[in-house]
Amino acid sequence: MTPAEPETKKSPYVTMIVLAAILIVVLLTCVPYLVTIASAEGRATADASPIFGVTIPPGYKQWELIAPAEEAAPLDELRAVIGNQTAIDAYQAGKLPFPDGTILVKRAWKRKQSPEFASATIPGAATTVQVMVKDSKKYAATGGWGFGRFINGKPVDEAQHRTCFACHEARAKARDYVFTRLAP
Repeated sequence: MTPAEPETKKSPYVTMIVLAAILIVVLLTCVPYLVTIASAEGRATADASPIFGVTIPPGYKQWELIAPAEEAAPLDELRAVIGNQTAIDAYQAGKLPFPDGTILVKRAWKRKQSPEFASATIPGAATTVQVMVKDSKKYAATGGWGFGRFINGKPVDEAQHRTCFACHEARAKARDYVFTRLAP
């Protein structure tokens, strides 16, 4: 190399270090994302309701109350129906049918007597979490709704899920298959 020629060759070690640094950045950026997708897909299949593929929505316990309910014997339960923001907005606007993306969750507990107040009942052991998801294309055969019923976080069997839509269709078709009214 003559003194007048510019230096055009770089050390192979510098190139390898730059490539290694780029690879590390790519891995640190992509791997957590790919792991999240893989674990979500695994959860969706293991914990999804049969027939509908509905899962328990993350963070649902923080959703807004739509209405409480009480179920007489033989179930003898206290219940609370909560909804995502799409559901709350639809209820507040009086919008029927509910828009796609609406999710309703019914939480249920055995009713038990309060130890502090004789005429009061309080929630006892949790019994079920029931989920309705509105997707008019995916669930067209069931009025636009997908259903999930879960005990201890696991979906109940297919036979129980087959009863969901028939019950809603027979009793609440005029209200877009939803029983629950917004509590005043």
